[in-house]
Amino acid sequence: MTIESVTTTTIVGPVVRRRKLDDIFGRSQTGPLGEWFWEIDRVLILLVTILISMGLIAVAAASPAAAEGYSGEGFQLGQLHYFYRQLVWIAVGLPIMFIVSTMPKEFAKRFALGGAVCFFVLLLFVPILGEEVNGARRWVGWGAATLQPSEFLKPFFIVSVAWVLSLRAHDATLPVTALTGLATAIIGLLLMRQPDFGQTVVFGAVWIVLLMIAGANWRLLAGAATAGIGGVIAAYFLYPVARTRIDSFFFPAADRFGDGYQVDRARETITNGGLLGTGPGDGDMKFTLPEPHTDYIFAVIGEEFGMIACLAIALIFAAIVVRVFVRLLHEENLFYLLASAGLATQFAMQALINMAVNLQLAPSKGMTLPFISYGGSSLIALSIGFGLLLAFTRRNEHLARRSITPIGKRK
Repeated sequence: MTIESVTTTTIVGPVVRRRKLDDIFGRSQTGPLGEWFWEIDRVLILLVTILISMGLIAVAAASPAAAEGYSGEGFQLGQLHYFYRQLVWIAVGLPIMFIVSTMPKEFAKRFALGGAVCFFVLLLFVPILGEEVNGARRWVGWGAATLQPSEFLKPFFIVSVAWVLSLRAHDATLPVTALTGLATAIIGLLLMRQPDFGQTVVFGAVWIVLLMIAGANWRLLAGAATAGIGGVIAAYFLYPVARTRIDSFFFPAADRFGDGYQVDRARETITNGGLLGTGPGDGDMKFTLPEPHTDYIFAVIGEEFGMIACLAIALIFAAIVVRVFVRLLHEENLFYLLASAGLATQFAMQALINMAVNLQLAPSKGMTLPFISYGGSSLIALSIGFGLLLAFTRRNEHLARRSITPIGKRK
């Protein structure tokens, strides 16, 4: 056997495998999977995958404390009960995210508009058919089929508002601000009845951000911001839940076992871990938290993995948002710009509120940490929202470069 034949035999395997990958994901391929691979933002996929992986580790750390807190009344939960259930939710959520991200942009828009109508109707029925948990009526369904309509409505609402606001570019006489403001107000009233003050703040804040990006008049924005501040003040005097949480935050000594107590425990749990943490499974303060696997999972991360892990998670959230907005710098379609920016804003606001509560910088709001906290409705709704974000930010840079005619040459 000659040297040349040995060399050929050695490299034929990798070459064949590379050709098979090129057949599927090659830049010249126009099949659905090939187009998806080259158009999708793979950096965003990497970042969210890291976030989900870190969340699974965090749920495993918080699961024993949560299981101990919910065990009793004739039943006993295993220490990793919530970890195993989170695995199931991830196994459901990731394929949903992938499927939504492969949708053509126009179909993704229609899917979101239809979803907004469906979950708005479900939100209307929450006071009638809703299941009460911890003093709040936010869920509908039975058994394992229970879901929280407001979680699913958020991404669909954002896309719907973006679509309505983008219509102004075709007809300047349309009252898009009034229409979207009315829809936001109705949803806010429905959420306040549950009660869910935190979600009401998110819906209202994202609406104002979308108005800003859409180029609304500064006087209108000032009026909307003033109305929002006035709404918070009115809620303090007229809405017992808001008053209780605000009082608990500013006067924790008067609320020994309420929301103020919970926020105090969260801060103490985080600081107990120091810079590097106590180590996986070695945290003690997490057993004093009321919801260690959902609302206060950031505190569990701080105790067992240290402030460095908390900072890393915060940086990943920031990187995702910055990545989206950088990608939108060259977006010319107003709807895609508004929808993507709104989805990224909702993602960032939810993370910021949760971390602020855990650090005792904001009153308790019952807000989960995206892709980190345990929860079926939260994770699947976030998967849908992130899938829509990936769909709306899809762009084939290679094809875009090929379509540009070099200077001095004719097509």
